[in-house]
Amino acid sequence: MTTVIDSKAADHPAEAGDATWWRQATVYQIYPRSFADANGDGIGDLSGITSRVPYLKRLGVDAVWLSPFYPSALADGGYDVDDYRDVDPKIGTLDDFDEMVAALHAAGIKLIVDIVPNHSSNRHVWFQQALAAGKGSPERDRYIFRDGLGENGELPPADWTAMFGGPAWTQVDDGQWYLHLFAEEQPDFNWQNRDVRDDFLTTLRFWSDRGVDGFRVDVAHGCAKDLPDVLPSQAALDATPTTDGQHPLWDRNEVHDIYREWREVLNEYDPPRIAVAEAWVASAERRARYASPDELGQAFNFDLLEADFDAGQFLEIVSTNLAEAKIAGSSTTWVFSNHDVVRHATRYGLPPLNGRDVKQGADWLLSGGTTPELDIVTGLRRARAASLFMLGLPGSAYLYQGEELGLGEVADIPADRHQDPAFFHNPGVDPGRDGCRVPLPWTRSGDSFGFGSAEAHLPQPSWFARLSVEAQDDDPASTLNLYRRALALRDELQTAESLEWLESESADVLHFRRPNGWEVVTNFGTEPIALPEGEVLISSGDLGDGMLPGESTVWLKN
Repeated sequence: MTTVIDSKAADHPAEAGDATWWRQATVYQIYPRSFADANGDGIGDLSGITSRVPYLKRLGVDAVWLSPFYPSALADGGYDVDDYRDVDPKIGTLDDFDEMVAALHAAGIKLIVDIVPNHSSNRHVWFQQALAAGKGSPERDRYIFRDGLGENGELPPADWTAMFGGPAWTQVDDGQWYLHLFAEEQPDFNWQNRDVRDDFLTTLRFWSDRGVDGFRVDVAHGCAKDLPDVLPSQAALDATPTTDGQHPLWDRNEVHDIYREWREVLNEYDPPRIAVAEAWVASAERRARYASPDELGQAFNFDLLEADFDAGQFLEIVSTNLAEAKIAGSSTTWVFSNHDVVRHATRYGLPPLNGRDVKQGADWLLSGGTTPELDIVTGLRRARAASLFMLGLPGSAYLYQGEELGLGEVADIPADRHQDPAFFHNPGVDPGRDGCRVPLPWTRSGDSFGFGSAEAHLPQPSWFARLSVEAQDDDPASTLNLYRRALALRDELQTAESLEWLESESADVLHFRRPNGWEVVTNFGTEPIALPEGEVLISSGDLGDGMLPGESTVWLKN
C-alpha cells in the first residue's frame, strides 16, 4: 500500500525566470558578518559575499537569503535596524550591494533579504524623534508608549518579560515607558499607525527596485497587537492560548491585513517578489495563513528543526506539512539549521530532544561543550543522512551557511567575546546564539582560516581547519561534495511537488518515491537493511554489500 501526497499547483519545475521559481528552490542563508571578509577588518562584508559567488554557483544553490545588512549597533546581530534603506558602513555601501546583486544574478542566483517589521533600533530616526517629541505626539504614536503604574508612574505598565530576558518595558526621561518584546534597543512599532505601514511599503519597493527577488519577514507573527488600557499580567499572557488569533501579542488575525497589503506591492513587479514568513505559531493551519497566495506566499516550517532523528517524527512532519501546503496553495519549506539554533550536526550528536525546547544543547553550551558528552561522529553521520533526506523532499530547502561543510556548534567562546544579547540578559541560563554564527573557515590555515586577513570577530576553533572548504574541496567523500552532488541531482530530478510513501520492512526506515522514478530511502535505525532495488545515485555514507547502513540515506533511480 502506498500513500501519495501532492502539494503543488503547477506540475513542472520552475524555470530561472519563472514566477514560481521559489516553490522548490534551494536557498542558502548568509549571515553577512560571518561569511567572508574582503577588507580585512575581521567582519564579513558585501564585497566578501561577491567574491564568493563562484563558490555559491558551484555549490548549486538557487537563491541566497541575506540576514540583516542594515546600519545597526548590533545589539541583536543586526536585527536592531537603524535605517531600513541603507547598508551598514561596516559591511559596505549601496554600490557594493548593487555589485553583489549583479554578481548573484549573473550566476543565476536569486536574492532574498531580511526585513524586520516588528521593531526598529532605538537609534532609528523615528525613535529619536519620538523621544524628543514627548507624550501624545504623532512621532511617539509610531511606537508603543504607555504611562507607568504606581503613584508616580515609576512602575512599568505590565510585568512582562522580554524574549531575551529582563523586562519588556523601558522607561524614558519624561517618565513614559516603551514596549520592546526583544532587547531594550529594539522598540516595537505600532502597526496601527499609518506612517509605519506606508514606510514599510516604501522599503519593499526600494529593495525590489534594486533587484531584490524576495523578502524573509522576521517575527512575522508579532506585528499586530491588541493592548487594552489595563494590560494583562505576564501570568495571564502565558495562560492565553495562541491558537485562535486572539492573543494580545502573537499571531493575531489582523496581522494578515498587513501582509495582504504587502502582497499588492510585491505583485507590482514581474515576476512578483516573493516573501517567506518567520512565524512561530501554534499549528500548521495557522502558519498556512501567512503562506497564502494573497499574503506572503510562503512560511517557514521549523518542524524538522525541532524533531529528533526519528523516522516516526519525520514521517508525521512531512505528511502534515505537505498537506497544509496544498491547502494554502503554497509550497512548504524545510530547514535544519539557521542563525538562531544549535547546528544540526551538533544537535544530532547530543541526547534526543524528546519534546524539549528547540534550543536543544543549551546545557551542553553552558558547560563549554563538555556535558552531556557530544558524539561528533554520530552527529555528522545523522546530519548528512537527514540533509540528504530533506533535499529529496518537494518544497523549498533552506540551508544555513557552513552546514554544507558539516560544521558543528562552537561551544567554548570566551565570555568576553560573546555578542548575543541573550547571553548577557540571562547569564548562566541562556548560552546565546554566537556558537552558530562563528565565521566560516575557507582555508586550512591563516589568521581566520581564509575568512579574511585578520582575526575574525568571533573566535574560530582549531578544528575548523579540517572542515574548511580547502580541506574538503577535492575530497569526494567530504560533506561539501555530498551537498554539491545532491544539489546538482536535485536540480536535475526535481519535478512535480508530490511524493509517494512506499512500504518498508522496518519502522525505522522511510522510503518515498518522487516523479520520474526518483526514490529516497533513509535508515533512521542503527542496524543495516537490505538496499532496495534501483540505480544508486548518491548516498550519505559508504554502502555495504547490498545493504544500507544505519543512520544513512540513499537516492535511487528506477
